[in-house]
Amino acid sequence: MNSFNNDYDDNEKLIYEDGLKIKALHFHPDLDLMLIVLSSKKVLSYTISSSSRLQQATPEQLNNYRLIGKGAGIHWPDVDEDLSLKGFLKEEINRSIRDIKQTLIV
Repeated sequence: MNSFNNDYDDNEKLIYEDGLKIKALHFHPDLDLMLIVLSSKKVLSYTISSSSRLQQATPEQLNNYRLIGKGAGIHWPDVDEDLSLKGFLKEEINRSIRDIKQTLIV
């Protein structure tokens, strides 16, 4: 019997079954902003200060990253930080839900 379980959540299905990947990053430290360019040509935003290691990184250290897991994650060797596409997608969904709730309250 195979104990390996392929029951992915929706974000994992997008990544591992549909092939959604990180293609590039763009940093704007003065705006506390990192833009994540996806293979779908969509762009996600992430606040650099959400990661204490990235917040303390120099611009050179921020730009010294490597895509890992065939674009499913990012590794910054200079600051020993790893972030995942799954985490970015989860944060994007949570932000959208918060925005909808705020719209409904107003």
